[in-house]
Formats: sequence, structure tokens, C-alpha cells
Amino acid sequence: MSVLTIGLSHRTAPVALLERVSVAGDALVKLLHDVQQDVCVAETMVVSTCNRVEVYTAVDRFHAAVNSVSHLLSVHSGVPLDELTPHLYVHYEDRAVEHLFSMVCGLDSMVVGEGQILGQVRQALKLGQKQGTVGATLNEVVQRALRVGKRAHTDTSIDHAGASLVTAGLALAGELKGRRALVVGAGSMSSLAAVTLARAGVTDIVVANRTYQRGVRLADQVGGRAVEFSAVPRELAAADIVITCTGAGHHLITPDMLSSGVFLLDLALPHDIDPEVRAVPGVTLVDLETIQQSGIGSREGDSVASVRALLAEELAAYLGAERASKVTPTVVALRTKAADVVEAELGRLMMRIPHLDAKTRDEVTLTVQRVVDKLLHEPTVRVKQLATSPGGDHYAEALRELFDLDPKMPEAVREVEL
Repeated sequence: MSVLTIGLSHRTAPVALLERVSVAGDALVKLLHDVQQDVCVAETMVVSTCNRVEVYTAVDRFHAAVNSVSHLLSVHSGVPLDELTPHLYVHYEDRAVEHLFSMVCGLDSMVVGEGQILGQVRQALKLGQKQGTVGATLNEVVQRALRVGKRAHTDTSIDHAGASLVTAGLALAGELKGRRALVVGAGSMSSLAAVTLARAGVTDIVVANRTYQRGVRLADQVGGRAVEFSAVPRELAAADIVITCTGAGHHLITPDMLSSGVFLLDLALPHDIDPEVRAVPGVTLVDLETIQQSGIGSREGDSVASVRALLAEELAAYLGAERASKVTPTVVALRTKAADVVEAELGRLMMRIPHLDAKTRDEVTLTVQRVVDKLLHEPTVRVKQLATSPGGDHYAEALRELFDLDPKMPEAVREVEL
């Protein structure tokens, strides 16, 4: 099975289109299962964030899988395929792994170095595991990617290369200390927003969430207070700063709810705040388009160069190990065939000279086995080394042809390994 990635992100599509394609909750689960049920797909994982929507699959047919997944993205989003296709990117095999590694390191984010994507990919993996759509292929590559991402954030200073989306957005709000803030939502992004506000000196933080107890827990962490979700209109009137990031899927804040100057930061896809609020006097709305256009955190520096070097090292190690593992079943099959030949020939020999004593029989058996092992040692070690290079699978094919191996033998070994 090979990894195939199909998606769109802030690099290839306007935020308005990302908003239409974005999936969450039951819609995300439905997309997972619909892709999984396609005959071309063996495994599926979907990463849907405010920056991207990507479908990761394990497939054995490239073109058919690309067509199927693209069609399903169009059906689920309601965006016509001819409108969606120009914004889609496709990564396959090595390029798919490289893209995933780069993404979890924060190199492909709207704000370079942001760490939220690491947790979002972890959540996507857990959902795929829970729904039974992630198998051995995706589990292995995503787990490795998460380790690479964690190493990037601990072994380099990539965290300082760019701010999170929250920090980037609030950088446009001016002085924060002493202002009153309303945080709508209590998920990972909202939690980061509340903590960022508290660290910036905002002492009056109100948290509104549909599940009240989750709002209470977040408010307690930052020394704020929680309110029922129905209190959002009332709290808007008293807030200086409002940050929203929910999965509501529709506008929670509209122009008629605002009557005074306020700074609004909308990090949700689809948007929580109606863009028309910009027409309200004294209101400033910063959303993902605004952050994208500002270029905050997009500059590369030494820390990004360090991550790219780390990424190249990890990618080479992973791909080398993957290529080597693909030749292992063929090597095992070759040794198995050799062992069968040795056993058969020794059996015939012992029938022709039955008078041999046990000690001599053992010595003859050991000698023959040693000869075969020494003859096979160099080519099998060498083929494993050669397999780590691009196109290394051709050496396994050569072994199968040269020694006339039954094609079913390597597959049987693979099944035992899984």
C-alpha cells in the first residue's frame, strides 16, 4: 500500500473556499467512512483545520483513488469538481510522507512554526483509529510524523519563528493589558487564546461555551469566569476583545449584535462572525484572510533552516527503512526456499547412504547448511542495502526472477509480519 494525500490549504485556495470545504463533527466522520468504502482505498484519515482540508489514504491504485477522493470532496462540500480541482494538490508515496512531516513541523502553516497542527494531526489519527479507518500503513507513517514534529519543537527554536494564529491575530489588536475579553468556545484554539490573553495581562476574561462545564474549566485556568452560551449577546456589549473558534458551522455573531467599538478575532472555519460586521462603526474584524494577508510569522530564519535539516534527516531515515522493509519478505522467501531445497536434498542423500551414523549425518547437514547460508549471505545483505535507495524495489523483483520465487511466498511473509 502507498500513501496518497489529496487536499487544499491556505497556500492553494482562498479562505472562502476552505470555509466551504471544511468538515467537522458528524460531517467529518461521514467523509471518513465514504472515502474508506471506496474500492480503491484501504485506509483513510482526514485533517480538517482552519488552514487546510487533507485526505490521507493508503491505496494500491493511484489514478482511480485520486478521482474517487476528489469526487467525494466535491460531493461533501457541495463545491463543483471543476471549481475545486484547480485548488487541489496531490502527493503520492515519498512526496506524501515529506508533506506530512513538513506539515506537523509547522513549515506549511499560515504562521510558520505554529504548534497547533501537531495536536490537530494527533486528533485526526485518533478519530481514524476510533472509526476503524486507519490501519497499519497510515498508523505507522503518522506516528512517525508526530515524533518528527515533537522533535522539531523540542530540538529547535521553531516555536519562535512564528506565532500561533492566536498570537498573530492579537498582534493586530494593539495593547491588551487592562482590556476586557470574551472567548467564545473552549476547544484547543480557544484555550490557547484564553491563556495568551491572560499572559498578556488581560485580567477580565469571560468564556462562553455550549457545554457550560467545559467553559468553567477553561475560565478557572485563566482566572476568568464562565457564562452560558446564551449570554454571548449580552457579553458582547461589554467586551473590548472577542475571540471565536467553534465548530458551529454558521455565523454566531452578526452586525445587529454589535453596537460599540470592539476588536473581533475569528479563527473558525466556517466563520463564526459575519464579515458584514466590518460595516459597523468602530468594529475591527480580523479573520484568517486578514492574518494571511498580514504575513505575520511567515518569514524564514535560522530556526526554520534547522527544522528543514532535521526534516531531511528524518525523511531519509524513514524512507530508507520503508524501502528496506519492502525487500525483507522476498529475502525471507528466498531463504525459506533454500531451506526447503537443503532439506529435500539431504533427505535424498540419507536414503542413498542409510548406514551413516548420527554424528556424521549431523556434520553433513551442518556443512550443507553452512554452504547455502554463505552463498546467500552476501546477496541478501547487499539487496537490503540497495533497497534503501530510490527504485530499490527493483532489486527485490530481480531476486524473485533470478531464483524463480513463487509470488505468493513474499505475500505470505508480509501477512505474517502484519
